[in-house]
Amino acid sequence: MVFRLSAFRKLNGFRCGHNLDALETRMASIRKRKGKWQAQVRRLGFAPEIRTFVTKVDAQEWARTIETKIDRRELEPDRRILDETTLRDVITRYRDEIVPAKKGGEVEVIVLNAFLRHSICRKRLSHLGAQDFASYRDERLRVVSAATLKRQLNPVRSALNIARKEWGLPLRTNPLSEFGLGAQDNKRERRLRKGELDRLVLAARKTRNPLIVPIVLFALETGMRRGEILAMQWDHINLEKRSVVILESKNGHSRTIPLTPRAIEILQGLNGRTGRVFPVAANALRLSWVRLMERASIEDLHFHDLRHEAISRFFEMGLTVPEVASISGHRDVRMLMRYAHADVSRLSARIAMAMQP
Repeated sequence: MVFRLSAFRKLNGFRCGHNLDALETRMASIRKRKGKWQAQVRRLGFAPEIRTFVTKVDAQEWARTIETKIDRRELEPDRRILDETTLRDVITRYRDEIVPAKKGGEVEVIVLNAFLRHSICRKRLSHLGAQDFASYRDERLRVVSAATLKRQLNPVRSALNIARKEWGLPLRTNPLSEFGLGAQDNKRERRLRKGELDRLVLAARKTRNPLIVPIVLFALETGMRRGEILAMQWDHINLEKRSVVILESKNGHSRTIPLTPRAIEILQGLNGRTGRVFPVAANALRLSWVRLMERASIEDLHFHDLRHEAISRFFEMGLTVPEVASISGHRDVRMLMRYAHADVSRLSARIAMAMQP
């Protein structure tokens, strides 16, 4: 096979008409030649393996062994493909073909576009190693935290894994799996402090967008994620049963959650009964939140912290872990408990009350 014509395009099969699956799974060829049996194993991304045997059985056994070694990445890949493919090629294809189908893909596109501007993306895969990402890590850690960098590199790691496993790129290993970031557990315990909600609502009422206040209050009543709130449609809501169906969530599972009387009141105060309940763009809400924090003079409060606040309040109401999980959508109790931060003063009061004779 000729590798000069855009090796990466040949490799991944787009715009060249190649059937990558056929190339990847093609069986070894065994043929009789001059009284002996010749076995050939050809796999995209690896140099052809050819050997001659006296018996056909030996030829077949050898061919199976070679194919197994290729599947396990135990053989050295054909360096010509890696020489002609850059990290930019991989990231660009991942951004254009894989990310659009993912939830929250808009944010991932922004992260990848920023990454593509870095010089590491010009590296050819034949010369890309863990040491390159280690240098990139050390450079970025002077600007962002380890936890932030870890999140930013997750799509890069995913792109390289897909390139290896699905696109047939003959990388022996994923270089991002060979070094660590040393990110510490960054779970937040931020809850609304005394007076902050009043200041928040007061500042929100001064914004030009009349939906900001109901969005904030609805988040506190339901514990829903920002994306879930903005995607909610009127036909997802059943006011008689006091519930709302979330068809698409972060973990890919739908759920039905109860609506509090206050949540019902918020919905009834809105105009319109078709389409999206809160027709606000995600970026518009993000920018409004930043301005809102400045206007209310509130520090270190993220919109996602409203979800923390709501879940913590559910526990303080006496709801059980399964009940709260059914509302929040968490399928892992450990992750749920990261969101549960009970008010220490309330706990102390309940303990004191329980100890009274």
